[in-house]
Amino acid sequence: MGIINATPDSFSDGGRYTDVNRAMDRIHIMIKNGAEIIDVGGESTRPGADPVSEQEEIDRVIPLLEKAIPVFKKADFSIDTTKYVVAKKALETGVKFVNDVSGLQKEPRLADLCAEFDAIYILMHSQGDPKTMQKNPEYQDVIRDVMSFFKKKLAELKKGGVDKIILDPGIGFGKTLQHNLKLIAHLDKFQKFGLPILVGASRKSMIGKILNNRPAEDRITGTVALHYHALTKGAKILRVHDVKEASDSIRIFNAVQSQQF
Repeated sequence: MGIINATPDSFSDGGRYTDVNRAMDRIHIMIKNGAEIIDVGGESTRPGADPVSEQEEIDRVIPLLEKAIPVFKKADFSIDTTKYVVAKKALETGVKFVNDVSGLQKEPRLADLCAEFDAIYILMHSQGDPKTMQKNPEYQDVIRDVMSFFKKKLAELKKGGVDKIILDPGIGFGKTLQHNLKLIAHLDKFQKFGLPILVGASRKSMIGKILNNRPAEDRITGTVALHYHALTKGAKILRVHDVKEASDSIRIFNAVQSQQF
């Protein structure tokens, strides 16, 4: 899953793809490099980010989706949003995935919407909202707490008629470095739900902290290493900025796995 942030303030590539033509060029490169899903977002979810209005988010993502989806037919598109109207308009353009970083906490109606459009819902765990989520996040046991969250929200989704679901433990969303490391180390525990697991740790601050405060643009090797470990623990989708590097690592992983007995 390749990331397109149509935002001026995302932590890694904010401001680069607010222009539709530049975003189109970027999508072309990502698909050429192996992206099978393109995740388009119009509101930054970096720690400390301010929310944007519904209309502003629509203005950022819908013109791009309307132009990109008919052109790039080899890839599926995902909308990264917590807003009902934004998700609805995106689904109407042909988007196949709704990537909701709030996990139905902000907008429970997204379950009904995904059922209506037969869309795939990405259920992500988060604690708090982007503005405050990194201010002393606490858990009794992060694995158990995220498992409990998934169990509760999966029941809501099933009740709403959604049967195409992907799980995302939400690396960096209301978690300390130790919480994030524990989630990656024990990612295989979430396989008990029998659903695909998505991991998005691309260039995130946890990598910077491990590597002595390395800046975001210099965290690619750390990202590949972390995501490769996630693959060994059962991750099926990687959400990344650097598609070529991620695609290469997946090909190597699959080659090695093909020799397992």
